[in-house]
Amino acid sequence: MNVTIVRDHDPEATRQILAVLPDWFGIPEANEHYVRAAAEKASYLARVDNTTVGVALLDRHFPMTGEIHLIAVTPQAHGSGVGSALLAAIEADLVADGAHLLEVKTVGASFADEGYAATRAFYQARGFLPLEEFEGLDWDGPTLIMVKPLT
Repeated sequence: MNVTIVRDHDPEATRQILAVLPDWFGIPEANEHYVRAAAEKASYLARVDNTTVGVALLDRHFPMTGEIHLIAVTPQAHGSGVGSALLAAIEADLVADGAHLLEVKTVGASFADEGYAATRAFYQARGFLPLEEFEGLDWDGPTLIMVKPLT
């Protein structure tokens, strides 16, 4: 699979990708938040044969850090390197801009869910370390903060 990463805003592609991932993105209000964010935040799109199969959104709270706001990949492209390619593009841009740390928030392990266990494993396999788990941070359940040193 030949994946091309482009920096572009595509809220509609984001909407379509989230719609086919109900196990991760099953709350309509939250999905609309991501769709609006896809028009404003730094946005990375993974394309295969001119079809967008993945999206990543990035926040920059401070010059030395970045935060993954969203990574979503269509089920057909899971395990094909699309998520890794999105992450690599983000990391390369952050390092080039002088950042030293990348953060992501996901559902914590104290909430038993196979999908989010796979999400945590994805990040851990790419060098992210669990930092702290909070209750009620972004939702009613546990949120795990993971970080990755970039330099």
